[in-house]
Amino acid sequence: MTLARILVVDDEPQIRRFLRPALAAAGYDVIEAENGADALKAVATAAPDVVILDLGLPDMDGKDVIASLRGWSTIPIIILSARDREAEKIAALDLGADDYIEKPFHIGELTARIRTAMRHRANANKDVPSLVNADGLIIDIVHRVVSRSGKSIRLTPKEYDLLTLLAHHAGRVVTHRTLLTSVWGPAHEEDMHYLRVFIGQLRQKIERDPSQPIIVQTEPGVGYRLVSDESSDH
Repeated sequence: MTLARILVVDDEPQIRRFLRPALAAAGYDVIEAENGADALKAVATAAPDVVILDLGLPDMDGKDVIASLRGWSTIPIIILSARDREAEKIAALDLGADDYIEKPFHIGELTARIRTAMRHRANANKDVPSLVNADGLIIDIVHRVVSRSGKSIRLTPKEYDLLTLLAHHAGRVVTHRTLLTSVWGPAHEEDMHYLRVFIGQLRQKIERDPSQPIIVQTEPGVGYRLVSDESSDH
């Protein structure tokens, strides 16, 4: 069985020294690049399955690496981000990065995000899953029915659109901007209060305890993540 290949792009030697053995122990083949130009070359020549990308590179902005890759590749990209680079993190996700993880991080969380990103990309060219199960909530995308314990849950059209958009990206963060423009249109991309209200209404209907949501989780300052049974394989 061929090992999945991970490209680690980071100019900090200590990060690469940590990630290479940790990811190898988790069953991955690891290659490295310490700048953006080498990263682009490695994706083209070594055909990695996932890119783990630091945004602060010495020769070019990490966001430019994402933009370049998205011009010709659908390879999963997971951002390594410092907490104080929130705006860049959001921009990277909007450019097409699949997920992000904040420094410092646990290797178990990173490998779970890798599995989710790879699974999502593998399914990208297949039919949209007809059923998503999240903490006992069944989202039947084909029949447009949401239920729990056999009882249908009535959602407004916008609540349903919001839920299914998150379900399509289960396990991955979806930014505020993506949610607002996809569900309400480009004119609403700054209407953060609008989105919070609808997320609150949705949680009241689908969560067992809306004050401690399990299904729709907040990624502070960035967006929301739907955690399905399949995506929560930590």
